[in-house]
Amino acid sequence: MASDQHFVEFVIGQLQGAGNVTAKKMFGEYGVYAEEKIFGLIADNQLFLKPTDAGRAFIGEPQEAPPYPGAKNSFLIGDKIEDAAWLSELVRITVAALPEPKPKKKSR
Repeated sequence: MASDQHFVEFVIGQLQGAGNVTAKKMFGEYGVYAEEKIFGLIADNQLFLKPTDAGRAFIGEPQEAPPYPGAKNSFLIGDKIEDAAWLSELVRITVAALPEPKPKKKSR
């Protein structure tokens, strides 16, 4: 089931405190980006964040699940999605822990 645009807008609104966060449609769902890094996915009207040690330390005991069949487990953000300050801090921590994106190759 594809995610609802209203849910995507809600998530982006909750993340205003995390900086410039955007969502891009990908394969019927959405990739969520900050600082040109993809840090999460919105799939089936749920938010999944890339797992990092720093994120795990912040959450404590995260719920983990794959965002789609065959994917690796990600942190599934449940009811805490309502807490904008907590969620924004988690995203800042996650983005800081992720590697810089690889430079795109120039097309000829």
